[in-house]
Amino acid sequence: MTTPQVPDPHQLAALRERYRHERERRVRPDGAAQYRDADAEFGYYAADPYTEEPDRRGPRHDTVDVAVIGAGFGGILAGARLRQQGVERVRFVEKGGDFGGTWYWNRYPGVHCDVESHVYLPMLEETGYVPEWKYAPGDEIRRHAVRIARTYGLYADTLFSTGVTSLTWEENSETWIVATDRGDAFRATYVVNATGTLTDPKLPGIPGIEKFTGHTFHTSRWDYAYTGGTPQGGMTRLADKRVGIVGTGATGIQVIPMLAQDAAHLYVFQRTPSTVDVRANRRTTARDVGADREGWARGRRENYLRIVSGEDAGQDLVADRWTESAGLLEKLLPSFRRQSDRAEFEAAYEAADAAKMNELRARVEQSVTDPETAEKLKPWYRYACKRPTFSDLYYPAFNRDNVTLVDTADTHGIEHVTEHGVTVGPTTYQLDCLIFATGFNVGTSGISSGKLPVHGRNGVQLLHSWARRGPRTLHGFTSNGFPNLIQMGALQNASSVNFTHILDEQAVHAAALITAAEAAGALIEPSPEAEDAWIAVLAENAPDHAWFHAECTPGYYNREGRGRPNGAFAYPHSAVAFHELLARWRAESIEEILQDRTAHHSHR
Repeated sequence: MTTPQVPDPHQLAALRERYRHERERRVRPDGAAQYRDADAEFGYYAADPYTEEPDRRGPRHDTVDVAVIGAGFGGILAGARLRQQGVERVRFVEKGGDFGGTWYWNRYPGVHCDVESHVYLPMLEETGYVPEWKYAPGDEIRRHAVRIARTYGLYADTLFSTGVTSLTWEENSETWIVATDRGDAFRATYVVNATGTLTDPKLPGIPGIEKFTGHTFHTSRWDYAYTGGTPQGGMTRLADKRVGIVGTGATGIQVIPMLAQDAAHLYVFQRTPSTVDVRANRRTTARDVGADREGWARGRRENYLRIVSGEDAGQDLVADRWTESAGLLEKLLPSFRRQSDRAEFEAAYEAADAAKMNELRARVEQSVTDPETAEKLKPWYRYACKRPTFSDLYYPAFNRDNVTLVDTADTHGIEHVTEHGVTVGPTTYQLDCLIFATGFNVGTSGISSGKLPVHGRNGVQLLHSWARRGPRTLHGFTSNGFPNLIQMGALQNASSVNFTHILDEQAVHAAALITAAEAAGALIEPSPEAEDAWIAVLAENAPDHAWFHAECTPGYYNREGRGRPNGAFAYPHSAVAFHELLARWRAESIEEILQDRTAHHSHR
């Protein structure tokens, strides 16, 4: 790995001005409203192409101990940890046709995880599996999700191809009524919401998109019937097709080289280039990762989390570009809080960031032969403004004669779609196929989005109860007035680039809450005072990150250029510190959340 050269003050001043200019080229007045949901007239973009026909079951009207909403890694881990605690009557409800969540939906050519598989894939030791690649392909990840589900017997009572439409607390029975789009209305003593954030595809709100007469689909619902091939490539049916792809984020970086190999011509419509660092993927063996030692996977995962969280870890067991760049990612805000002089920190951080970004822009020049194309592919913003990506195939794809990069920054994106193509500026690009690599509606699925109405005590809807003062939780999991409802996710919780680790710790916590409630014959429900205390912890230490995101290029990190709101939305310290906090709380104070089942009945 090269050592980046630190710019001098004059270079930094010029860089700031370039960043500002490039940001202004891309900011749109409609912000996040430039995207539309894949529903209603565009619902076919979200249809499941991988399960031909859902099972013809009848509606369920029975009772289970725990309903888990979502069967991605969050839900799978919750189910597995509950099984380890002896909880048997666990029912999953999942929109997809199998376990896997994001990895059920994402099957596009070239799909891989960008976090090392030996720390990303959970429960490796419990299932006796050692990943085959340093960065696992999607199919290997999906198979591992299924492996965990089978190991813990999670298939027995799972409702696939089913969406939950409402959750309603019934005081008399002290159970949740779970209603679905297939006529189910069953009861559950506890509900674990694990709907995740990467399931609902989003589309650009381009005028005329509905008029295009060619073929079109979203990358999360890849149409192999049209393209031919597999996630490994071989899309022979594109050999005579002019293909356009919209989006150059993490998905685009992976799929574009595959399309470049197989399409007659590929047009890449780019608004903002991603940072693309070295991937260096390779096959691995058990010996490579020390899998002959007991506790190897947990030790490697904890080591990784400490490094990317800005904590001292000693040896770097993973040693990749994530851990190398930790100081510019998760370490950013913890480092800022540890500095006594804000100006000194910002100056040091800006210099280190500029050195890293100069290194990445130099990589573009070294990889792309056409100077004009190379210039368009250079990212002009700070490293942590957008999710970093990694590929050794992406830049070389633009050296092919059949690949054209179309920069849309000056027109703030594609202007409109015609019956036969896409218009940018004065040019209309004739296409046979248009593919959207525009990602998911991050943070807009499930309970917190309002798409899944939740009615707690006295019929109060969860989002209505949060409308005046914002989200109210204890540790991000539970809320007063909504007993026995446990939420998994990043809200008022921890986060990391390796989110499966976060989800596993959340699953352990959820299982502990349910086990404690069962043992005590109590309800899981924090008091308003407990919520207030947690909000105070978040607010007192909340970092002032507006200064950073306000200067970033638009993207989902900063609400498409409108800045990231300050407030009590996430735990402000490292994920390591949060996990330690939860462990202490379970050991010392878990009884604080357990409410007497009879306490509310006297007030009916």
